[in-house]
Amino acid sequence: MGKRSPPYVLVAGSGEQTCTGRARHLAYEVGLELGKRRCIVVTGGLGGAMEAVCRGVKEAGGGPTVCILPGGEKSDANPFCDVVIPTGFGHARNLINVNTADAVIVIAGGVGTLSEASFAYLAGKAVVSLETSGGVAKEIAGRRLDPRRTETVKVAKTPAEAVEKALKSLRSG
Repeated sequence: MGKRSPPYVLVAGSGEQTCTGRARHLAYEVGLELGKRRCIVVTGGLGGAMEAVCRGVKEAGGGPTVCILPGGEKSDANPFCDVVIPTGFGHARNLINVNTADAVIVIAGGVGTLSEASFAYLAGKAVVSLETSGGVAKEIAGRRLDPRRTETVKVAKTPAEAVEKALKSLRSG
C-alpha cells in the first residue's frame, strides 16, 4: 500500500486590484489553517487573496504552495509560491486550477473566482464559500449553481470552518 497524498485544496479569490483588507485577512487565516493541516495549497499565484493564503501557509510551516499562473512568466508569481506553473492561458488556466484540486475554498472574488467555483461544482468537487469575505463567495454561498445538480455550495463563516468543511468533504466523499 502506498502512502496517501495530502489533500490538494484550491483557494480561489480576489486578485490584487479587487481584494479588500478583510478578504486578504481571511485568506491569510485560511492559509494558516491549511498550513497547519499540511495540505497542498493551489492558487492562481498572483496577489490579493492568492498571495495572502500562500503567506499564511508558509508562516504556518506548511506547504507546498502550487501556483498556476495565467501568464507565461514565472516572475509574476507572488513570493510565497513554492511550485510555479506559468500557463500563458489567461483565465482558461482556471480549469487547470480546479482539475489540480480535490476541494475548493472561495474567498470574495469576481468573475474569475466564479468560473473556478463553477468548474469545480460541475466536476462534483466540494465548493466551500467563505461567505463573510463578500464578493462572489457571498453570492454563491448555500446555492445550487446548476439545476441539474442537487448539491449546494457549502457555507462557512470563519476560515477554520471553511477548511474543516473542505477537508471533511474529502473524508466523506
